[in-house]
Amino acid sequence: MTLRAPLVFCLMFAGIANVSGAPSTVILEELTWTEVRDRIASGTATVIVPIGGTEQNGPHMVLGKHNVRVKVLAEKIARALGNALVAPVIAYVPEGQINPPVAHMRFPGTISVADDTFRKVLDSAARSLRQHGFRDIVFIGDHGDYQKTMQAAATALNREWNKSAAPPAARAHAIEEYYLAAAAGFPHLLKEKGFHDDEIGTHAGLADTSLALAVEPGLVRNDRMALPPANKDGVNGDPRRASAELGRLGVGLIVNSTVAAIRRAIQR
Repeated sequence: MTLRAPLVFCLMFAGIANVSGAPSTVILEELTWTEVRDRIASGTATVIVPIGGTEQNGPHMVLGKHNVRVKVLAEKIARALGNALVAPVIAYVPEGQINPPVAHMRFPGTISVADDTFRKVLDSAARSLRQHGFRDIVFIGDHGDYQKTMQAAATALNREWNKSAAPPAARAHAIEEYYLAAAAGFPHLLKEKGFHDDEIGTHAGLADTSLALAVEPGLVRNDRMALPPANKDGVNGDPRRASAELGRLGVGLIVNSTVAAIRRAIQR
């Protein structure tokens, strides 16, 4: 008994030390400000700004699909890079005219903001992160409609920062490869496996739903996924044969393509 007590105490102490030690997370909002400061000081120079969107995804998939997916994939990308953190997801993006409603705004739950509002959010986020010492601010977007706005925001920031002699030096990067891997690369991979365009789809179809299942199965309502799709329900494609197994192929493609693109951008 006398031998067990010190052992238990040591194990308890070790557990406390582990809990109070430096966290392994790469998610910015899970860190304290001093932990962020120390990460930057020790060489964490890159921060990923993940951009999602709050929109209808058919009757079988939740409105926050883009937000969950881009955060999970951004974390995988940051860990693969090894010197990056992930900023909070930007969930309010342009989704179409509000009144009268067009595009996804025709479906309850979708939230849209004006293009200039969205761009100002990107601009302010990047300036904030630069101010704290990040040197490479990386935009990745899970939605196609704002890719050009994302590129324009990065271009404008770099034009200004390149002219300024005042520190801190930094660059903004809009990594289109992230979206292209999901929108073109993954569907091409699915075609090689025998699936057809009308099944793969462009929104809430086989490809989109498989990615969601691979990232977080709770995003998908399985009973609703089993129903025949209809365009009036906001679905383009057919999700009925979607699976996490297929989705994992897309996840790997997106992460690997994006990591390579970020490294190329930083080295330029």
